[in-house]
Amino acid sequence: MSAEKLITDHIDIWTSAVQAKSASGRGSSKKRELYGIKKLRELILELAVRGKLVPQDPTDEPALVLLERIAEEKAQLVKDKEIPKTKPLPAISPDEIPDDLPAGWSMVRLGEIVTKMGSGSTPRGGQKAYVDDGVIFLRSQNVWNEGVRLDDVAYISDEVHQKMSNTKVLPGDVLLNITGASLGRTTIFPSDFVEANVNQHVTIIRLIELEMNKFVHLGLMSPMVQKLVWGRQVGMAIEGLSKKVLEQFEFPIPPINEQHRIVAKVDELMALCDQLEQQTEASLDAHQVLVETLLATLTNSQDATELMANWARISEHFDTLFTTDQCIDQLKQTILQLAVMGKLVPQDPNDEPAAKLLERIAEEKAQLVKEKKIKKQKALPPIAEDEKPFELPKGWEWCRFGTLVNFKAELVRPEEYLDLDQVAPDSIEKGTGKLIKRRTVAESGVKGPNSRFYAGQILYSKIRPSLSKAIIAEFDGLCSADMYPLETMVNSEFLLKIILSEVFLTQVRAAENRIKMPKLNVDSLSNILVPICPDNEMGRISSKLSELMFVSDQLKQQINKSQQTQLQLTDAIVEQAV
Repeated sequence: MSAEKLITDHIDIWTSAVQAKSASGRGSSKKRELYGIKKLRELILELAVRGKLVPQDPTDEPALVLLERIAEEKAQLVKDKEIPKTKPLPAISPDEIPDDLPAGWSMVRLGEIVTKMGSGSTPRGGQKAYVDDGVIFLRSQNVWNEGVRLDDVAYISDEVHQKMSNTKVLPGDVLLNITGASLGRTTIFPSDFVEANVNQHVTIIRLIELEMNKFVHLGLMSPMVQKLVWGRQVGMAIEGLSKKVLEQFEFPIPPINEQHRIVAKVDELMALCDQLEQQTEASLDAHQVLVETLLATLTNSQDATELMANWARISEHFDTLFTTDQCIDQLKQTILQLAVMGKLVPQDPNDEPAAKLLERIAEEKAQLVKEKKIKKQKALPPIAEDEKPFELPKGWEWCRFGTLVNFKAELVRPEEYLDLDQVAPDSIEKGTGKLIKRRTVAESGVKGPNSRFYAGQILYSKIRPSLSKAIIAEFDGLCSADMYPLETMVNSEFLLKIILSEVFLTQVRAAENRIKMPKLNVDSLSNILVPICPDNEMGRISSKLSELMFVSDQLKQQINKSQQTQLQLTDAIVEQAV
């Protein structure tokens, strides 16, 4: 099967196999990875270095003749003292030659086809030697498979450049990252760059036959060679690939004419992958915008009739709209938003109004202060009309968050509570109200003072990256100084949903931007505006939310299972093709 047919016959698989990124990589703001297209690119490179991408031409000069010529040129360069003599490398053993190596191809040690192979170095003085303008000094963050990136490049003076002559890069050199997370990234130093140097994390591969550099570059990117890179790297603290190891890499070499055909075909197919990627990204982005727009019609509905009409429009196309984790998360946030706006369950005119509830809370707090069970709170500012984000249903009220909670800061020494559970922001899943990690104080190894908390309290993270992390404690324990234990004066389930809602988070982020502290202080948190409903309605809302969130999570599991099947199908196609 031709590579083009492989792409077109399985186009749905390549474009539909998408997975969430574990972390957003440098240079990309996308939270998803187009796994199918990524695997397709890898497949193209693998077919290229295995001789399965373009047909062989029996009239091509065999690679063996090319390698003999390279050996002669290298010997002459040594004789002319243009390059140093190197130790002979071990001969390629029969076990290192693939059974399906095409006719006319040869396996060679990578070190046999180069005039130079070695990493750079850091100039004396390190970063102090950098200048604002001068000779380009390339580091691993500048070396990418698709080319040299200069957005974070350093410069050294011409004087330093001349002193570091052994680290000079020439146009056409192949560069390879040999340490760290970017191990194996490779590029060709472009001809429009005059000169540069590299640091110790980048190795220079200077080929005897310069016109081989494009094939060697794509070969280094191929899964076959990347397995060697990652399988043979050395070093305990940081991954590293030594010259001694790299020069012994067994490398497939086709006839020079076939190399040119392979490079041209790879360029052509990678351009197709680029188009496929752009179309897929555009389609996914458009789909997400459509979902967000339709969900916004629900929260913007003026009355129950309009809300039902808007929901009917969405439900008619539900299976088409909600096909990704991101869409389901957006649906869950919309449900939460409807809940805190009073649009999720109908109001009951027989319910005691929220105003009465707030009066009772004020009385209870006054009594607790009188009994010295809590400290008297600082008076909260009155609520102005222009502060209110939206209009509430009859029976609801706006109030300050501090009205509904008591901040309980009972600092203790952790070593006195080693058997209790300890909760920190990293124990809680962002935006869900779920505890994802449970460990004792002894297991967590905490040293500084922690806050004592009790079952039923809400634990809220006050540090900037984790402002959407909160849970209702189901046990007694200790929490880190990065969390507030909150004693609630209303339905805890309802208040937790308020905390996780966009109404609350928008204000928290705004308050965070107004203060220069890395943590949200008590005053800022207390002043957050929250909607409060009758006590009975809180129970109905909490029950409905639990029901809908359960259904949403089930749907998310089904989507994840379907996505895993797509990924496995992609892997199966790649395995079969190779």
